[in-house]
Amino acid sequence: MPGWLKALLITAIVVVMLIVGVAGAGYFWWIRNRDSLRANAKEIAAEGRQFGQTNDNQACVDETFSRYKKAPGFFNALNYAQFMTTCLEVSRPTPGFCDDIPLGKMVELMKWRESQCSHYGVPNDRKCQQMLFGEMMFCKDKQRSEKAGED
Repeated sequence: MPGWLKALLITAIVVVMLIVGVAGAGYFWWIRNRDSLRANAKEIAAEGRQFGQTNDNQACVDETFSRYKKAPGFFNALNYAQFMTTCLEVSRPTPGFCDDIPLGKMVELMKWRESQCSHYGVPNDRKCQQMLFGEMMFCKDKQRSEKAGED
């Protein structure tokens, strides 16, 4: 067997073993931590609902980003997105809250998300842009219900 073929096979085996090892470690980490992650997500969603009961739409978004800036990260972004969603569901309407969101216009929507993240002090943060989906979906649902009411 040529030397280059041996080196190629060894490299392929090492890469496969690394992939299996990382996947296995990730699986065991998830099994070990999933209950606490779920409990934390439920707690933060309940906090969002509680906060929303005494505040308006804009306060929900402001509070979400205030919390995220104090504790950024992947899982916190997921939790705070849920905070925003549950908060917006029960909060008082803010006049003109959805007026500036260019729903249905992809390029303008991307620019809006970038400007919002800059406004909240977390520019160039993809997790920030993902958290804004809660606000966008809230406004899209509001738009649909208003159109349904017109029919």
